[in-house]
Amino acid sequence: MNRTTAVRGMLACGLALAGWTAPALAQTNVTLYGRVASGIDYQNNVAPTATSPGGSLWRAADNQWGTSMFGFMGKEDLGGGLQALFRLESGFGAAQGRTNGDALFNRRSYVGLSSPTWGTLTAGKNLFISNDVWFLDPTGQQFIGSATLVRGRNWPGANNIVEYQSPTWGGFQIGLQTGLGEQPGSFTNSRRDGVSAVYKTGPLEVRAIYDVIRDGNGKFSDIFNFSKEATIGGTYTIGKAKLFAAYENLSAPDAAAGAPTKANHYWLGINYEVTPALTLIGAAYRVNVNHGGGNANLFMAGANYNLSKRTMLYASVGTVQNSSTANFSVEATNNNPAPGKNQLGAYTGIVHSF
Repeated sequence: MNRTTAVRGMLACGLALAGWTAPALAQTNVTLYGRVASGIDYQNNVAPTATSPGGSLWRAADNQWGTSMFGFMGKEDLGGGLQALFRLESGFGAAQGRTNGDALFNRRSYVGLSSPTWGTLTAGKNLFISNDVWFLDPTGQQFIGSATLVRGRNWPGANNIVEYQSPTWGGFQIGLQTGLGEQPGSFTNSRRDGVSAVYKTGPLEVRAIYDVIRDGNGKFSDIFNFSKEATIGGTYTIGKAKLFAAYENLSAPDAAAGAPTKANHYWLGINYEVTPALTLIGAAYRVNVNHGGGNANLFMAGANYNLSKRTMLYASVGTVQNSSTANFSVEATNNNPAPGKNQLGAYTGIVHSF
């Protein structure tokens, strides 16, 4: 399906759902929701390529603070506490109005059953379980954040998902997810699996995530694409301040000779509520990659200012300091500097949720 067809399909689906929702409210609760984010983005020291001389880059900001999206979700009471549920969600870039990929619903499209006693079981497409790192990231997974120094490894989506989320037992909750590779003759090729566990008590939250992404041959062949990932961290709220700390390990034992097989990623951060409208953000990240992958430090400062419950202004600035063999971008993009070069980045804009 091409992009134009996908967009037309989404509009048609949205109109159909909107028309269907009103008479069905007595049986089914359906919600239309979304977010539009846009602004201005800047990066310096972008390395030259075959089609660009490199240098400083100014551009319209799309999803740097967070993905623009719209979706539908609904549930139906089946009795005895059991509910049927569904969710359809698509991300897009507001600057050009393009969807993030050609799929009709490129972020989520699942259906399932939920019970307060037994938990929630869903099947379809969803964000991969590694996205739970969002809860450990002081930036909330902005482009300058926990995805930057792992080149986006911890925020992919996943197709063909079966997922289970448990109820909360004494502050403890777990999630299980498997993404079937659907490759004839193999149960492991192109497969994704993960587990997440969280414990919350008072101002403390501790979270652990383990997941694996295999390539088309069932191997862990690329540290930032097809690898094993383990993350542990926590947050602690003290008055108006929320503190963050986490550690992430990546391993790719099947990588080609001489290619990186391990990466260790650490970060600390804080959110501070100056006023009910204004929150300041500060964070520091470090990654070490073996076999010549180098190391890098990323420093970020930002602010979110709420004009209302649904409209917010944001501004973030960051710098990445690369070792001689590293070329990490200051943002989780492919606009990398040359190896050994540092990079400065900043973006600002507005977000409206509905």
